[in-house]
Amino acid sequence: MADILFVTWDGGGAVPPALGIARELQARGHAVRFLGHEIQARELLEQGMEVAPAREARHFSGRVPNSVPALMAAFGDRGMGRDLLRAVAERPADLVVVDCFMFGALDAAHRAGLPYVVLEHTFDDYYERVCLRGPLGLSLRLRRLAPRRAVESARMRIVTSVPELDPAGAASHLTHVGPVVDVAPREPGEPTVLVSLSTYGYPGMQQVLQNILDATRAIDARIVVTTGPLVDPDALRHAGQVEVHRFVPHVQLMPRARMLVGHGGHGTTMQALAHDLPVLVLPLDGKTDQPGVGRAVSRTGAGRVASRRANPDELAPLIKGLLGEGPHRAAAARLGAAIRAMPGAANGADRVEQALTDGASARGPRAARP
Repeated sequence: MADILFVTWDGGGAVPPALGIARELQARGHAVRFLGHEIQARELLEQGMEVAPAREARHFSGRVPNSVPALMAAFGDRGMGRDLLRAVAERPADLVVVDCFMFGALDAAHRAGLPYVVLEHTFDDYYERVCLRGPLGLSLRLRRLAPRRAVESARMRIVTSVPELDPAGAASHLTHVGPVVDVAPREPGEPTVLVSLSTYGYPGMQQVLQNILDATRAIDARIVVTTGPLVDPDALRHAGQVEVHRFVPHVQLMPRARMLVGHGGHGTTMQALAHDLPVLVLPLDGKTDQPGVGRAVSRTGAGRVASRRANPDELAPLIKGLLGEGPHRAAAARLGAAIRAMPGAANGADRVEQALTDGASARGPRAARP
């Protein structure tokens, strides 16, 4: 069995895909450990993961709003790269699985000749077009990093999405394994709208949540809201039919929901579609992948996109329309079937094992297990 080191960061939806694949590898007998930001250590340990110490990585927390320069500094952090090299010096790794945004670690792995793969937890189209070619890529090059060379030198690029939604499609240099999401059987119940924005610290989330709640006042449905770590549930005004929680696992809520109002985070959106839920996307940050995720869902007919600045009168008819019947339900169900047919954790573990043995290009994800 192999020793595998995952490099991650405190980036909200960036972590679950790595954890899902890591758990599958553990179940197959491999030794797995994580290197990430100091604030992640406790939660990773609670998830049953061994944690390598982060001694030189920059302090970073995704639970507070971060400026663009702070994000770019975290992505290009050479300190994380030095922590990676120290971790493998103290205990050699057969393979390193590096989060696609940890360019400092990717650069260190490339320069040291370590065997590594890149884990892309969003559409590759966004990663290529915005991250590698855009201002982030320029910032990294100014820091004397070589992001494209590091990415292209990996043994494999594992994309935890479906090529049907990713504008990059099923390119030969990519391995789409499917979203790493938990799915539970449908449960009967009253019509329910699930409202869930990011666990990452975007400015203005409380006001966006309040606008959504105000929009649902005239809608005859159960409303369930998860606020995440940054918004105090008691700070939101709402009517009696609304339940507001700081955190409930989505897999416990989505089987009873009929639609999701979200921010366009790739993981949450894919999990909603995996439960056949239409999605209303309100991107919280136009520089992230959220607008692209919203466009992809809208293009298929499985949802709609609205501005984060939309007022309650603008949001109410969109929510009511997606809550009801219509072609959006068939579109969401078709995407849900496609996502469920690509078990991301198992497929991702397969590809990691393939990279361990030969580093060859993937031959495509396997079908769902019976």
